[in-house]
Amino acid sequence: MANTVIKVENLSKQYRLGEVGTGTISHDLNRWWHKIRGKEDPYLRIGESNDRSKKGNSEYVWALQDINFEVQQGEVLGIIGKNGAGKSTLLKILSKVTAPTTGSIKAKGRIASLLEVGTGFHPELTGRENIYLNGAILGMTKREVTSKLDEIVEFSGVARYLDTPVKRYSSGMMVRLGFAVAAHLEPEILIVDEVLAVGDAEFQKKAVGKMQEVSKEGGRTVLFVSHNMGSVQNLCTSGILVSNGGIKTFGQIDKVINEYQKGNKKNSNIYFNEKNKKGIYINRLELKHDNGIMIFNSDEISIIWDLVFDFPPLSGLFLNFNLKNSNDQYVTSSELKLDKLIYSKKEPKSIKVELKFNPNTFMGGAYYLDSALYIPGVTVYDSITSAISFEIKDETGFLDRYPLLNGLINANPNWQI
Repeated sequence: MANTVIKVENLSKQYRLGEVGTGTISHDLNRWWHKIRGKEDPYLRIGESNDRSKKGNSEYVWALQDINFEVQQGEVLGIIGKNGAGKSTLLKILSKVTAPTTGSIKAKGRIASLLEVGTGFHPELTGRENIYLNGAILGMTKREVTSKLDEIVEFSGVARYLDTPVKRYSSGMMVRLGFAVAAHLEPEILIVDEVLAVGDAEFQKKAVGKMQEVSKEGGRTVLFVSHNMGSVQNLCTSGILVSNGGIKTFGQIDKVINEYQKGNKKNSNIYFNEKNKKGIYINRLELKHDNGIMIFNSDEISIIWDLVFDFPPLSGLFLNFNLKNSNDQYVTSSELKLDKLIYSKKEPKSIKVELKFNPNTFMGGAYYLDSALYIPGVTVYDSITSAISFEIKDETGFLDRYPLLNGLINANPNWQI
């Protein structure tokens, strides 16, 4: 396609584990012998997938394997996945920091990247000198860089330290200046890794706004890696989910994020007290609905608590719940004071509490429930995180029209005693 600015075909990257990461003389000779005979590199056929959680048997590992995708002009592509999945390796190859083992990358235009704190900076040079150095690396003239200098300095907020060597900058200052340089020197492709997390909240907001500006108004392409799903969803138009060195999902950003969250948190409709808790605690928590496995917008949903008291609690005990969506954003919460229910019985050992959600409460998406038993300002008897989880299937078509409303609710729940 004429508007394709990045095309990745059959991209793979292999590393050798251990102290020697690039190979040995015997391996190099073996590769050379195969090459002059017109045969394939023998070490490309061995090696294991990039699963950091398992101990492998091979000394070779595929950090990336058979990666294929295209990025269009003006597109903001989010690259997400667990730590060690291969995201940073992919960005390093796209930025030409390292070469692929197999496959090819075709890119149109200049690439500016911010892969780690201080990328492209010389520690002995001042901030001002490093701005001109980065401009020269991108192929810009001194006059072009000078015309952008004031904008870069203002955006970065490090004007007072501009003529100080960057080795004396904090990591936050380094990221501020590095991002300002990368975003303002007009590259056709901007690549940003997780380093923005080093900056404060105010700068992160500015950085996301700048990336939106360069993509929408400047028609430039942005590749963005982050573990903050809220930022990824707000900024990106499409996404790639990387898992164990391969692409698991590629497409609309909401679907990619949902797939990622599913992998992190498996649906579980029942919580049991498996740690033999004692005292005052949540013994069981269960989600009930009428539709078997699938839950739809129109279903009525109930959450039932089984609370246990090994000794009478003090007055002022509350049960609360917090409901969050797949982006770890809390969408609703509620609490119930238990005094009347507890002390209406003689020496209660357990009580049941039910929370009902009316039909059409949920927009659709994945939800996770936290709960706690506590006396405000005094003590927390029990607290459980993501104790149960469930997914609502949207049967209205509403999310097809407004995908960013995924994981929201539109009504208050009803406590039932």
